[in-house]
Amino acid sequence: MFSQVSGAAVRALLIVVLLATPSLLLPGVTNDATQVVVLVGLFAGALTFFEYASDYPGLVEFRFAPPFNRIRYLSLFFTVFLVAVICRGATDPTLATELVAAVGALIGQAMDFSYSPVRLVTLMLPVDTTADHVVLVRTVAGMSYLISLVSLAIFAIMMRIFGWPSRAKAFNVWINLPTFDPTAGGDVVERLDRDARFNIALGFLLPFLIPAVVKLAATTFEPVTLDSPLTLIWTIAAWAFLPASLFMRGIAMGRIAQMIRDKRRERETGGALQPA
Repeated sequence: MFSQVSGAAVRALLIVVLLATPSLLLPGVTNDATQVVVLVGLFAGALTFFEYASDYPGLVEFRFAPPFNRIRYLSLFFTVFLVAVICRGATDPTLATELVAAVGALIGQAMDFSYSPVRLVTLMLPVDTTADHVVLVRTVAGMSYLISLVSLAIFAIMMRIFGWPSRAKAFNVWINLPTFDPTAGGDVVERLDRDARFNIALGFLLPFLIPAVVKLAATTFEPVTLDSPLTLIWTIAAWAFLPASLFMRGIAMGRIAQMIRDKRRERETGGALQPA
């Protein structure tokens, strides 16, 4: 019990650190923005603590199936941290910020080709956007998208080589998939496969759809300029992280469906071999 509570406290602290990182790195953050970050951080930390301190399902999926959530957290943290470092270097350059910005610029240039997600992000900016700001957006978009792709690759490797989730422990669908109701009707495996395909398709399309939707909305509402560093950080982080998270969720649900299918096959085979 103590280890579970202490682990929940550590996870809550890590969430607070993640949310506070941009405000700590960026110079000139206003008091109002700091207060909002503190309130959001306290709420997110409290939610994380109660989720992991409880044995019952809540909102967080795959709580007891590491390293699913750890990979997602590290992906989002490195995205926010590196983008914040690049934004800090735009106004307060140092050797470290210039190095990260240079690497990000190379990645952004490599991923900026026709119909790529990075190109679409730059195209959603207003026409009168300065060239320096376009380069900055391209840099952080390329860095963020690469981190999301690396996180997907790491999860796929963990699942293929280490057999995620571990077969040594029983996988509790009720706790690890709290939003999935296995008694809602229909075969569980078919519903898991359908949800897996939907999440993978949505995760693949979102990096292309979000810039298009923002561009269309700009014809009616105020255009998104991403001039504010905090707005730029969280917008680009969400644009890169949410599709990767949905992609990982779809892969994980497909894996769970395959495990249930294999378990059914083992039971059917075992029952057929037993004497009447």
